[in-house]
Amino acid sequence: MPNNTWYQNYDPFGNVWISTITAAIPLLLLFYLLAVRRTAAHIAATVAAMTCAVLAVVAFHMPVHMAIGAIASGWVYGIIRVGWVVLAAVFVYELAVESGHFEVIKQSIGGVTSDRRLQVLLIAFAFGSILEGAGGGGAPVAIAGSMMIGLGFDPFAAALLCLIANTAPVAFGGLGNPVRTLLAVTGIPGSQLSAMMGRILPWTAAILPFWLVRSMCKWPKVRQVWPGLLVAGLTFGGIQYYWSNYQDWGLVDIVGGMTTLVVLTLFLKVWKPKEIFRYENERGTVPVAASYTWLQVLHAWSPFLLLSIFVILWGVPSVTKTLDKVSWMVPVPGLDKLDFRMPPVMIKPRAESAVFEFAWLSTVGTATFFAGLISGPLLGLSFGRTMRTFGRTCVKMRAPMVAIMSMLALGFVTRYSGMDAVMGLAMSNTGPAFPFFGTLIGWLGVALTGTDAGSNALFGSLQVITANKLGLSPVLMASANSAGGVMGKMIAAQSVVVATAAVGLQGREGDLFRKILPHSVALASLVGLIVYLIAKFGTSWIPG
Repeated sequence: MPNNTWYQNYDPFGNVWISTITAAIPLLLLFYLLAVRRTAAHIAATVAAMTCAVLAVVAFHMPVHMAIGAIASGWVYGIIRVGWVVLAAVFVYELAVESGHFEVIKQSIGGVTSDRRLQVLLIAFAFGSILEGAGGGGAPVAIAGSMMIGLGFDPFAAALLCLIANTAPVAFGGLGNPVRTLLAVTGIPGSQLSAMMGRILPWTAAILPFWLVRSMCKWPKVRQVWPGLLVAGLTFGGIQYYWSNYQDWGLVDIVGGMTTLVVLTLFLKVWKPKEIFRYENERGTVPVAASYTWLQVLHAWSPFLLLSIFVILWGVPSVTKTLDKVSWMVPVPGLDKLDFRMPPVMIKPRAESAVFEFAWLSTVGTATFFAGLISGPLLGLSFGRTMRTFGRTCVKMRAPMVAIMSMLALGFVTRYSGMDAVMGLAMSNTGPAFPFFGTLIGWLGVALTGTDAGSNALFGSLQVITANKLGLSPVLMASANSAGGVMGKMIAAQSVVVATAAVGLQGREGDLFRKILPHSVALASLVGLIVYLIAKFGTSWIPG
């Protein structure tokens, strides 16, 4: 092996407690700045990322050039894979507003229901699942959040609800990318992983509509719409179970989201709540639905229909492969294949790849941007006015873009320094309680990386190794990593930034994080309990 290789050390102080606390400092600092000091996200993320880099070099003895390479790699990934998606999604929404057609969209949704509790299910839960299944990358939260603001939702509530709703589809998002990643790092057949995840997650999917509405209002008002909540939860959860167990893992979210959207819409045609719920400042302002032809409604919805079509098309493997041919990958100098992840995280030492991925064309952000370029003239805007709208969107989103880049830099340094593995190993030393805490490892991984696939890449092998040592099912614990990870999505720093940017609340990331954290911990614990019960009493339900 080359002389300039570096091997991650998961106990640099010779004391597990000190090493774990040190590894957690950047994450704790970020949470403190956001939730306690209410520091602007782009400043908090930059400070946390710099602190992480210093600790990686000083405490974990990571070579300086590798730390710099990890930061740069995170910046590139952040701007292309996450920031560009959010920017393009907000652009599409701004075009609908600029052209005046968003009023028609509002009225068309109001024609199905003007109740805020049920609109959340249609937009954030069902439509958001379609977008997550097609591409993910922040688009579901950004697009659903923008739509809900246009409909008159309280901005803070819209951000919170979109983050919670986006948990249901994450494990099968991006056409099953988390399953694909888990298969690659564990060697377990994808059909077994998919089936196991499809037996853990439907339970939480079924209760998520109730959880969403309870976060909006008190129990008496939740009970007013329980039939609609039950229909949405059982439909999505049922499709999630059936499709993941008996079909494939690539279309679980798209089929589940579309089926839920159709079934719920039809149900709301024959059932209405006795009382329409609006926010306090909306009382007495329930709009009277205007009469539009189906062509007018279709015209108004065309940006989001085009967006969905483009995103789904971009996610087709053959299309992605073709588009990737005009992208280019540049190895990160001094880091690619020179940073080794070590046992017990891996079965044997594994060189980590590190590339600057300039995949501008194949990213879902480009698909969304093209949808916007077509939508502008389609909605009656000149090309010049369309581009001026894009320019204003870029100016509006400049601080969130910096925040996203810094968040990803923090995540990449954490990964390449091995600090993430230190925290994961601490949870793996929990003995009989590992099915519960192993699930939380996945939660931690997504909170750090922002993606379920990223968490699976980091900790999938660790789950299998620990499961074999403890006599547990590797299929169950590998799947638990992904299933628990979905509940970390809502507190991932870039998710919080995307949500606040989409609803125009830049600067309130700390308030949102503080509000969303209890939901994330509670739901992750619920998934952990489900996994524990399966490990203890339901081993016959584990595939293979």
